[in-house]
Amino acid sequence: MRYTLAQKILQRGSREPIGEAGSIARCAVSLVLANDITAPLAIKSFRGMGARKVFDKDRVALVMDHFTPQKDIASAEQVKGVRQFAREMGITHYYEGGDCGVEHALLPELGLVGPGDIVVGADSHTCTYGGLGAFATGMGSTDIAAAMALGENWFKVPPTIRVEFSGKLPKNVGAKDLILFLIGQIGVAGALYKALEFGGQVIADLDVEGRLTMANMAIEAGGKAGLFPADDKTLAYCMEHGRGAAESIFPDPGAEYERVLKYDVSAMAPQVACPHLPENVKPVGEVKNVSVDQVVIGSCTNGRISDMREAAAVLKGRKVAKGVRCIIIPATPAIWRQSMDEGLFQVFMDAGAIVSPPTCGPCLGGHMGILAGGERAIATTNRNFKGRMGSLESEVYLANPSVAAASAVTGVITNPSDL
Repeated sequence: MRYTLAQKILQRGSREPIGEAGSIARCAVSLVLANDITAPLAIKSFRGMGARKVFDKDRVALVMDHFTPQKDIASAEQVKGVRQFAREMGITHYYEGGDCGVEHALLPELGLVGPGDIVVGADSHTCTYGGLGAFATGMGSTDIAAAMALGENWFKVPPTIRVEFSGKLPKNVGAKDLILFLIGQIGVAGALYKALEFGGQVIADLDVEGRLTMANMAIEAGGKAGLFPADDKTLAYCMEHGRGAAESIFPDPGAEYERVLKYDVSAMAPQVACPHLPENVKPVGEVKNVSVDQVVIGSCTNGRISDMREAAAVLKGRKVAKGVRCIIIPATPAIWRQSMDEGLFQVFMDAGAIVSPPTCGPCLGGHMGILAGGERAIATTNRNFKGRMGSLESEVYLANPSVAAASAVTGVITNPSDL
C-alpha cells in the first residue's frame, strides 16, 4: 500500500498496519498540549476518570498563552489550577510568564515538535505542526485528558486532498495568501475531517515559517491536519532548534488521494478574507479603501520573526494613520528579543505602533485589542468570525503582514505595492 503523508506518519505511531481512509487507527502520541483555556477542562476530566499521573511528564505541554499575564480573577483562577496540576505531576513543559509565548510558535521554537510526530492538542490550531511534517490535530478536552493519562488515542485515518502550487510568487504575496486563496476556493468545510497535503515547487521554495503559517489555517478549511513533507529545510530548522535527530518524510509516489488541486500562483495578488468567514476571500484590490480602526500583526499564524521583518519593511520611515491602533505582537520571548536586537522595535515605535508582549489576546477577543461596536480591524490572525475580536457589531479582515502594515499607514485596506 502506498501511503499519503497522513498515513505514513500515523503508521509510525501504530502497532497495526494503517488502513485506507476511514479506517480506525490506535496510535501512540508524541506530545499532548493544552492551554490556559482548555487545560482546566482537561484536568477536570483527567481527575474524573480516576487518572493518578500523566503518561510521561516530558511529553505533556501546558502553555498559558491566551489570558496571561492574567487579565482578571477568572483567568487567574484558571491558571492557578493548571499551575498546581503541573507541579503535582512534575510536568517539564509548563510555560507561564517570561518564558511563555503563543503555543504554536513556542513549541516548534523549543524543538518540542518535529517530523513524524503525532501531536494532539486542546486547541484547534494544533494543526500548525504539520508545517514540520507532524500529524498534529486539535481535540476536545476529554480526549486530551485520555491522551495525558494513556499516551495514545484513536484516529480515523483521514482522506487526503493533495494541493500543488506552481509558478513564482509575486512581490508581497506569501504563505498567508496561498492558504487564504485555497480556503477561498474550497470553502470552510472543503477539507472537513480530511488531511491537506501540500506540494509543488512553490512549497519546496517556501521557508519553514511560511509552511507553519499555512498548516495553521488548515483547520479554517475544516482540515483534520495540514501536512508538508519534511525536507532538507525542515531538518535544518529542526537542527537549529535543538532537534537534531529529525528524519525526512515524504509521501509515497503513487499514493491515493481523494482530490488533487493544482494552482499556478504567478499572477496572484495579496489575498484578503472579508467578514465573517475565512472563505470570503478577495484579491486586495477588490477591498481597497475599506477603512480600518485597528491593525493586529501577530498570532500563531503570523507572529514569527519573518512576519515582524515583513511588517517593519513596510512601516520603516512611515507613520501609522491618525486614529488607527496598530498592535504588534511578537509570538514568543525569543522572537520579541530578536525583533528588539534587529532594531525592528525602533521602526515600530517610530511609526506609532504599539508593541505587545507575546499573547493570543486580541485574536480571540480576549484582551490587548478588543473591538467596539462598529469598529473594523485588519489582522494577520486566522479567524474573522462574527464577534471574534470583540463586539458582534465589529468586523475583522484577514491578510498577510505587509498588507496589514500598509493598511495601518493609510487607514484603509491597502496593497503595499500602492504605497
